[in-house]
Amino acid sequence: MIGTKVQKGVEGLRLEGLRKRFGEVEVLRGVSLEVRKGEFFTLLGPSGCGKTTLLRLVGGFEVPDAGRVLLSGRDITGLPAHLRPVNTVFQNYALFPHLTVYENVAFGLRSRRFPEGEVRARVEYALGLLRLESLVHRYPHQLSGGQKQRVALARALVNEPEVLLLDEPMSALDAKLRAEVQVELRNLQRRLGATFILVTHDQEEAMAVSDRIGVMEAGTLLQVGTPEEVYERPRTRFVAEFLGVANLIPARRKDGGVETPYGLFPLRPPWEEGLLALRPERVEVHLEPVPGSSPAQVRQVVYRGAYLEAFLDPPLRVRTPLRLAPGQEVHVRLPVEGLVILDE
Repeated sequence: MIGTKVQKGVEGLRLEGLRKRFGEVEVLRGVSLEVRKGEFFTLLGPSGCGKTTLLRLVGGFEVPDAGRVLLSGRDITGLPAHLRPVNTVFQNYALFPHLTVYENVAFGLRSRRFPEGEVRARVEYALGLLRLESLVHRYPHQLSGGQKQRVALARALVNEPEVLLLDEPMSALDAKLRAEVQVELRNLQRRLGATFILVTHDQEEAMAVSDRIGVMEAGTLLQVGTPEEVYERPRTRFVAEFLGVANLIPARRKDGGVETPYGLFPLRPPWEEGLLALRPERVEVHLEPVPGSSPAQVRQVVYRGAYLEAFLDPPLRVRTPLRLAPGQEVHVRLPVEGLVILDE
């Protein structure tokens, strides 16, 4: 049944060297990835980076030009979408407008000729799981955006897929509802222990729901890790900037460390000149000099409610509870443990 837990960490989905070209455009450039069984994995990147194409290759809606898709050790690369143990929740939900909520959820099971008793049992379980029991007789045009999203999820989950693919399913929701649905989705995945793969361009959404995140750019997978790993230890400039706000600090090797506009730090980068990344909330801001601090001048201040965001000179972006004003002199300390050496 739908509620059966699976063991996280055993062999799940494996992508090997996937390539895909549409005309002259190479959309995927040899992407390899392992998604563990029972994991919530997110493909994160800007529009046009190839994340949706990668999802469509997993779902069987596209065929790769090269590479393989393996699920539980089985090569499914050439298997059509309707024969794969995979279901997709699309951005527009793709509900049948002429069918009620109950009929929408039951459609896949009935098309596969399940006995009506089993159809009813599975549908009722899925509707209960997603708190849709009171909406069974409504049609899609009578539902809110969040309700439509839950119906689409129920319709996918009722088929008990090994992998559930989510193609930006929350992009049409307003900010408050999106945050609520993110929590619901994460809780649902944990209860089921199923494998969810989400595609999104929203880094806050990816951080909120994921066990691991894969950051994509221009058809390549740049970095894979837990939300904390990719946020705190980005490998490249693109990853540092795409996952939130990052200070990119120019640095050059000198005297066994690196020299920056804010002092010398005991780091050993592989380059002579390059960039360090530092998150704004990691910068210490003081009104008086402290050991290891450097003077800076406040150029601009933006009120963010829980904190102030200040832009300093030499160039640095900080988040602080201190009440600062443009033109004010402050003293900043860059904690060496927060500085990240970028590969490029």
